[in-house]
Amino acid sequence: MRGVVQRVSEAHVKVDGNIVGQIERGLMVLLGVAEGDTEADLKYLVEKTIHLRIFEDDEGKMNRSVIDIGGSILAISQFTLLGDARKGRRPSFITAARPEEANQMYQDYVRRIRDQGVPVETGIFQADMKVSLVNDGPVTLLLDSSKIL
Repeated sequence: MRGVVQRVSEAHVKVDGNIVGQIERGLMVLLGVAEGDTEADLKYLVEKTIHLRIFEDDEGKMNRSVIDIGGSILAISQFTLLGDARKGRRPSFITAARPEEANQMYQDYVRRIRDQGVPVETGIFQADMKVSLVNDGPVTLLLDSSKIL
């Protein structure tokens, strides 16, 4: 699993011109599920997302998590994170999970974060979404369970 995590002061996602998910201060997470991702991958991404200390404390150091600041998460499924553009000019997406599997892992990711008390807004799986955000910092990190597990 791959996640692009951005610290935001606000973010929203629209489908067909209507806002379907919106947050204030927190994290905007683009989540890609790879074929063969397991429970261990899911657990790693959930734990890393909610405990990642990228919000400033009273001394200006990145020392607080989204939980610590009482923030929210906007989680967007994005299979293109699994794109491989090393050869040619058109990316290959053969390592991305099938939609049914990807949606299940995405929904489990959202549910598990909510179970930890963090509010989560979402887009609509497989919809054409327009995502807007104000990246705070900017702070952007790439999480990839395949580099760890």
